[in-house]
Amino acid sequence: MQKYDYIIVGAGSAGCVLANRLSTLPNISVCLLEAGGGNASPLLHVPAGWAATFNNKKFDWGYETEQESELDNRKIYWPRGKVLGGSSSINGMVYVRGVPLDFASWSQAGAKGWAWEDVLPYFKKAEKQQTHSDDMHGADGPLYVEDVRDKRPIHDIFLSAMNAAGIPSNPDFNGNDQAGCGYYQFTQHNGRRWSTASAYLSPARSRKNLDIITHAHAQRILFTGKNAHGVEILRGKEKQEIYGQHIILSAGAIASPQLLEVSGIGDGTRLNTLGINVVHDAPDVGEHLQDHILSKVVYATNDKDSINREVQGWRIITAAMQWFFQRQGPLTTGSAPVGGFWYTKPGLEAPDVQFHFASGATLYNDEGKIRALEQPAMTAIVNQSRPESRGSIHIQSDDINDAPIIRANYLSTPLDKETIVAGMRILLNVFDQSPLGPYLKGRLAPAADINLDSDEELLNYIRADASTVYHPTSTCSIGKVVDENLNVMGVNGLSVMDASVMPYVVSGNTNAATIMLAEKGSDHLLAARQQN
Repeated sequence: MQKYDYIIVGAGSAGCVLANRLSTLPNISVCLLEAGGGNASPLLHVPAGWAATFNNKKFDWGYETEQESELDNRKIYWPRGKVLGGSSSINGMVYVRGVPLDFASWSQAGAKGWAWEDVLPYFKKAEKQQTHSDDMHGADGPLYVEDVRDKRPIHDIFLSAMNAAGIPSNPDFNGNDQAGCGYYQFTQHNGRRWSTASAYLSPARSRKNLDIITHAHAQRILFTGKNAHGVEILRGKEKQEIYGQHIILSAGAIASPQLLEVSGIGDGTRLNTLGINVVHDAPDVGEHLQDHILSKVVYATNDKDSINREVQGWRIITAAMQWFFQRQGPLTTGSAPVGGFWYTKPGLEAPDVQFHFASGATLYNDEGKIRALEQPAMTAIVNQSRPESRGSIHIQSDDINDAPIIRANYLSTPLDKETIVAGMRILLNVFDQSPLGPYLKGRLAPAADINLDSDEELLNYIRADASTVYHPTSTCSIGKVVDENLNVMGVNGLSVMDASVMPYVVSGNTNAATIMLAEKGSDHLLAARQQN
């Protein structure tokens, strides 16, 4: 069987970037493995299709946490992309990089070479920016970053309410200052989702030195001693072995540590208990998990001011026609068109909470799928940008096909509780401002009988309501599991390049930073190859 120069496990936000960049040199052979299928479905290209991919086994791994003790012992559903493009094919498409403070924290944690001045060139290299033309943005990258197309009067009214609450306008959250409120930008192109499969993989598909194998679920990494030399995959019911000089895990913050553990890299005691031969004792694998947690405020509103009516019943046909023929209308919408970043207390170097606002509201149906609330409503959420809480992801058996045990440990520190409560108070204050008054027809959440003056009652509401923002990171952290070049410490020929290597979750949506990681990681691999 052919032996590749590089085998990339996972064709997600990072894997597609790596496949493109590494295969630019025709003398380098690359194999990209994806457990899911192709991305031909319209649901993966219509921006609002993300709601239909949620809890859809064809596109979503459908993980869930263990019972979270600080969230009323609820299990929290964690969608993850199972398709070319990975989670960039099912996410809300909001493009936010994080702030310089994030990357200073990375450097202090042992990620030498990952300070803001080191990573900014890679954000710019990836980006094809529609609006902003300055030294903070790129114009020639494969990743389209474009403005909201379906702008509505209620969006500007909400932003006026944020202004009235003391939060200034900010035209660019990825400029010199993150603080303020305004419109988000989406990873879209002409009203179509622009996943990493579209941005990076489509232009590279015809290269003869790149093999893309879908429905290939990696079972374990193959080792000779401490040298990685291949990957065992499952295709249908058949197991196969694929050999490579260098293996790159880009399976994400859940599957990358899972693969390391079933392959013998992890806490030796845990692995021995499960009957797994220890290749390298690495107790930090699967530890230090971080994720953003959200809580929401929902108000009933006028029928004409809510998007809900436009995506239900016969009106969905009109919306679909708008998208198909004009690339306009409600189906161009990502998770939230507007929002912002602000401080819960004075003296902070960067904002510590993030807000998203949408002119609609959703519920889960009996199958756990997202559906629009029948009542016209609007929703705003708040999440803590830099949580202290740390969790873990670990295998429960030696079989990669068994879902891992996920413990997020949300709200496990006093600071996290204080910050989310303070963030909710900021959000509730925004809804109290005069610009929104004529548009509010009663608060639906938190319920009207909750005493908002009581921190305890507000925290109890958050415990019953809070959920993930879908940003798991840090389970194979730089400085703990991988070195600053993203090579797995203690073994040879193996790297991890995805959100799992972030020492801390960034202050904002994580997709842009994951793409940056892969851009920088691929540059390192190519440079190291040239030196050899």
